[in-house]
Amino acid sequence: MADRVSWLQIEAGWKVVAADGGTIGTVTEVAGDKESDIFDGLAVTTTGDPQVRYVPGEVVGAIFVGQVTLTIADTARLEPFEAAPPETVFRPDREKPSLTTRLSRWLGGNR
Repeated sequence: MADRVSWLQIEAGWKVVAADGGTIGTVTEVAGDKESDIFDGLAVTTTGDPQVRYVPGEVVGAIFVGQVTLTIADTARLEPFEAAPPETVFRPDREKPSLTTRLSRWLGGNR
């Protein structure tokens, strides 16, 4: 049998197998924060179901190259997958002078 691998290596298209050995479907997306090494779960396209399902990280067992095995056999209760909302990143406007510069100009009479 192959060696286990980290969740960081899971890729879309890998086979997802239940604890009883039955194939559930394939990985669509990996949910987690790779920089902080926090695994949240998987989005899985299940066989015979057009809706993508969410597999929480708590029920992911052994991970081998090309295959993720779950610790549960009953996958009928898996919730639909909902992608995380996009993050809003605020960046300072580089073209606008700093507050100090604007105050200095205002106090100096350059309004």
